[in-house]
This record gives sequence, C-alpha cells and structure tokens, in this order.
Amino acid sequence: QVRLVESGGGLVQAGGSLRLSCAASGNIFSINAMGWYRQAPGKQRELVARITSGGSTNYADSVKGRFTIAGDNAKKTVYLQMNSLKPEDTAVYYCQIGGTYYGGTTFGSWGQGTQVTVSS
Repeated sequence: QVRLVESGGGLVQAGGSLRLSCAASGNIFSINAMGWYRQAPGKQRELVARITSGGSTNYADSVKGRFTIAGDNAKKTVYLQMNSLKPEDTAVYYCQIGGTYYGGTTFGSWGQGTQVTVSS
C-alpha cells in the first residue's frame, strides 16, 4: 500500500505564495507520474499540474505562469509552488502519484487533501 502525506496548505492573502509537498512511502519501485488536483466547493476535481518521470509537465491554463510542479524521485516527493495566488485558487488540493511496486504491479495513489484558502 502506498501512502501519500500532504503538507503546506493554509490561509494566505491574495498575491501570496504557498508551497505544497506530497511525500510517498511504501514498497515503490518506480514513479511514473506525479500530479496535483484541486476541488473547490461545488466544483469538480480538476487537474492543476502534472509531471512525468521524463520531466514533461502540463498545467491548467488558469495556473500557468503562476504555479510550478517539481518532482524528486529519490525522495518520492512532489511539490507545487504556488505564486501570485488568487481567491479563485481556493480549494482542497490533492496529490496523486502513479508508479510500480517491486514485483511489477502498478499503483495509483491519492493524498488526503490539503486546504488552500486565498483571501481577497
């Protein structure tokens, strides 16, 4: 079983910054992709940013230029640097990591979510 622990959420004023971290533990052989999703009240969960093991990234248009995703495979950790935060960024943020266990079985695991609240 893969366990993801998120940290870094909180309350910040518009224009401020936060850095989210998500660390994975378990019998992980390799990580293929890591991503961040968010869900605002009354809204569907949406992709915020994603990074593959090869370093390819993609971002939601709403965060492009403001957010940066980075992964550290050695630490089995994914980060989301969020700058120039807007009230519209307020949501619960979830990390997701997919990869392979020792033995070859694939997995996809979600974090518990961390609240990000941006005040105007």
